[in-house]
Amino acid sequence: MSDSGDEQLSARERSELDELRHRVSALETAGPPQVARHHRFRSLGSVLLILFAALLSLLAVVAVWANSIVRDTGRYVATVGPLASNPDVQQAVTNRVTAAVLAQLDVDALVKQLTDAVAEKGVPPRAAQLLGNLDKPISNGLKQLVNSAVERVVTSQAFETVWVNANRRVHTALDNALTGEADSTVSLKNNQVTIDLGPIVANVKDKLVSAGFGLAAKIPAVHTDFVVFASKDIGKIKTYLRVLQIIGSWLPIIAVLIAAAGVYVAFNHRHALIGAGLAIFLAMLFLGIALTVARDIYLNHLPPGTSEAAAGAIYDALIKFLRAGVRAIAAVALLTAIGAFLTGPSRIAVLTRKGCSRGIGALRDVAVSAGLALGAVGRFVHRFKRWIGAAILAVAAIVLFTWNYPTTGVVVWTTVIVLVALAIREFLDPGPTPPTDAAAT
Repeated sequence: MSDSGDEQLSARERSELDELRHRVSALETAGPPQVARHHRFRSLGSVLLILFAALLSLLAVVAVWANSIVRDTGRYVATVGPLASNPDVQQAVTNRVTAAVLAQLDVDALVKQLTDAVAEKGVPPRAAQLLGNLDKPISNGLKQLVNSAVERVVTSQAFETVWVNANRRVHTALDNALTGEADSTVSLKNNQVTIDLGPIVANVKDKLVSAGFGLAAKIPAVHTDFVVFASKDIGKIKTYLRVLQIIGSWLPIIAVLIAAAGVYVAFNHRHALIGAGLAIFLAMLFLGIALTVARDIYLNHLPPGTSEAAAGAIYDALIKFLRAGVRAIAAVALLTAIGAFLTGPSRIAVLTRKGCSRGIGALRDVAVSAGLALGAVGRFVHRFKRWIGAAILAVAAIVLFTWNYPTTGVVVWTTVIVLVALAIREFLDPGPTPPTDAAAT
């Protein structure tokens, strides 16, 4: 050993060592490498593309919902059908039909005619006075009779059947109403989408006659409207719906492609994927909050005399599947961000992966010890492990993208199946084949 602590080296080796020391010193003096300027532009472009994709995803959810309500009769019936058994809607329909029937009967006038007829018969003054005092109770009793008959019709199973069948028949008419074309059953007037309750009035008329109230037979054919939707901005809504109908089928695809472009352009793809997932999740969160705020605004601007409870129930029914779509997309985006995070080098991600791998590995060792032979299957899985994982994720993406109306439950179960498939892949991978003695030698 020399005084410097180095072993005796040849002249060539010492020259190479000095050169290496010189390079290390130069690198330490230079400091950390500077990031190329074009990386900044790539990052900025990636951020703009991801934000644009998040905005388009918000519009895409609304567009798909609008198309489902306008074009899909089954979806529309599934949306408004349950309203037939909603207490608030039933009460609003009962009040509307009762008012229409009483307007034709004029109960107060009928009671007055009764008292006048009794007075003309020459009854004793005391009896006439007593009968006059009964005007109000008789009038209220007749009104209650009409209201009870209407309530029985509206709360019956027959009404639910009539409601669903009527909405199924008039779905095309509602489409015309929302696009500005009137129809005899569903129409657009005074900034309102209304449904004619004439058939229900006719049913009530038959019930009253059957109950012995013969005067109800004189009720003519009545056409009274029940407001499904009302807004002073109905003209703008028609325009928006038309635009969404035109671009609705393409918006989801465009949003996905732009988000993929944002991830591809980014310098760090994994970070960009996390950012895209979180951006879309926040967009869905914003849309969910906006729907709640819009509900309050809509109810505060209802026309006079409109049942607020019934209008709220109808609003909730109409956006039920929109809310479901918002939750489903938010779940997909959040799970995507979490998945991208767990593939990274952070301590939490590494510990999670190691824990899962060790647990599955221990289970595999137990199975192999019990006589399970992986053989050619294990070698195949080990060789094409990455491709198998990519295929699993691709199939899951195709399922979610082609599912007619995915819900949060569909997203959760798809995620569970993906995790199980990845666990099976890990279980079937025995790791690298140990070298033979000859190869080791």
